[in-house]
Amino acid sequence: MKPEKLTGWGRTAPTSARVVRTDDVHAIADAVKHAGPRGVIARGLGRSYGDPAQNAGGTVIDMTALHRIHRVDAEAGTVEVDAGVSLDTLMRALLPFGLWLPVLPGTRQVTVGGAIGSDIHGKAHHVEGSFGDHVRSLDLLTADGEIATLTPDDDLFWATVGGMGLTGIVLRATLHLNHVETAYFLVDTEQIGGLDELMARQSVDDESYVESVSWFDAVTTGPHLGRGTLTRANHATIEDLPEKRRGNPLKFDAPQLLTVPDVFPPGMLNKLTGRIFSELWYRKSPTRKGAVQNITQFLHPLDIVGEWNRGYGPQGFLQYQYVVPFGAEDVIRHTVRRMSETGQVSVLNVLKRFGEGNRAPLSFPMKGWTLCIDLPVRGGVHELCEELDELVLAAGGRHYLAKESRATPEAIRRGYPRLDEWRKIRAAVDPQGKFASDMSRRLELL
Repeated sequence: MKPEKLTGWGRTAPTSARVVRTDDVHAIADAVKHAGPRGVIARGLGRSYGDPAQNAGGTVIDMTALHRIHRVDAEAGTVEVDAGVSLDTLMRALLPFGLWLPVLPGTRQVTVGGAIGSDIHGKAHHVEGSFGDHVRSLDLLTADGEIATLTPDDDLFWATVGGMGLTGIVLRATLHLNHVETAYFLVDTEQIGGLDELMARQSVDDESYVESVSWFDAVTTGPHLGRGTLTRANHATIEDLPEKRRGNPLKFDAPQLLTVPDVFPPGMLNKLTGRIFSELWYRKSPTRKGAVQNITQFLHPLDIVGEWNRGYGPQGFLQYQYVVPFGAEDVIRHTVRRMSETGQVSVLNVLKRFGEGNRAPLSFPMKGWTLCIDLPVRGGVHELCEELDELVLAAGGRHYLAKESRATPEAIRRGYPRLDEWRKIRAAVDPQGKFASDMSRRLELL
């Protein structure tokens, strides 16, 4: 096969690999068994921001052809599904049964296998935990070409959850689901004038909402630096809906209005455009209680715009996400202040509170604050991130493997104290190191 060029969602560091696309499990097993010295890695919809689904000079298995939903048990609230099924497809199939995925990230364009490998989280982590907490079993294709069925009683299960595809290829999974009456949310929004007030307000009554997130302004300077909007919601009941929506309460309203063309030059996001965007984003969400919003409005506004990453231009962007324990709020304050001082512009900024983490050695969430910013690749951005790295790690925090694209092996070792435990489990199931990626080599994970 002719090698194909692949990148992550940030569109940085492209590399080429032989890509295998098939729905034949035996063919996938054969590709694994006969992988060359550069190894093999699975790839879903390419929404990781860095390079975990790239494998320069090796083999990449495109899993999107494995897209069957095998069984829905509405009474028990479970679904058995292929790993290549997207969360978008799965939600559309489940909502007519009144079933809901407890954990959804900021986009539905993620496969089930990718969600497990990254142990994705969403706005509900403080209540629901992360994706791996809701996986009841999974089928894993291992390096010897065999398929192992794993449950949460198995150490390999937890090494696979958050393991970035490096323990094997998830082929199928059984997921636990929640029951809902409608496809809508009852949303409370608060417009808040500064970062300290935003964090203080988000720390009050958060557990009374199943979904909670805040956006903050990192461009406006002065006393309103870090102003933002706190948006929290619970699932709406039929009685919460206006009369016109009660006839079809489980309607999945999720249009994609446009696709961004690949024509934008570098520098489109700058202080001027960032200030305009931030002002509009802040003003569009005034304080309001009890607004009824659909899935896209509340959870996935960026899914309205296809290929929105192209707006950052050909040099791409990096998403910088970390978590620090409660009590380390000064790291958040320093991050926002230094972005303003160094002129690094980010407008898609997210601040959330995490609950307790799970048993997976490489799972990202832990109890504390997580901050996420999108930074165009330009002069000074790596120096800022290096400065922030040290603050995050000194506070006992860490970086998200599914988002990072420029961390160092030392940063990952310091941030993930159970890394050697994970390595031991992975080495036992893949002693020859067949499963490998650009990320695994860059971060010296294996």
